[in-house]
Amino acid sequence: MPIITYVSHDGTERRVTVDSGVTLMDAAVDNNVPGIDGDCGGECACATCHIHVASDWVDRLPTASEQERSMLEFCEGLDSCSRLGCQIPVDDDLDGITVTTPIAQH
Repeated sequence: MPIITYVSHDGTERRVTVDSGVTLMDAAVDNNVPGIDGDCGGECACATCHIHVASDWVDRLPTASEQERSMLEFCEGLDSCSRLGCQIPVDDDLDGITVTTPIAQH
C-alpha cells in the first residue's frame, strides 16, 4: 500500500498508509490530518482540500480538469504545485508522494 506524507504549514509531517483508489483528500480526512477539510465530500465543489504537491511529483499526476482548475482559483496561496486532494486518487505510483497543506482552507 502506498505511503503518503502530509506536511502541515508549520513543517509537522504525518505519514499515512493508503489503499489504492482512495483520494488524497479522503486519506487525509480518514486519518485526521490537520489542514484538509474536504467540506464537499470530494465533489470538487469547495476547494477545502487544497494541497501543494512536492514539485518533483507534479508531472507524475494526471492533469487537472477544467473544473478543478476553476475551483483552485478560490484558493489563497495558489501556485504551480496547487491541486485539490479530492481529484487525486492514490495508486502504487504515488507511493512516497509528499503534499503540504496551506495555512488555512477557504
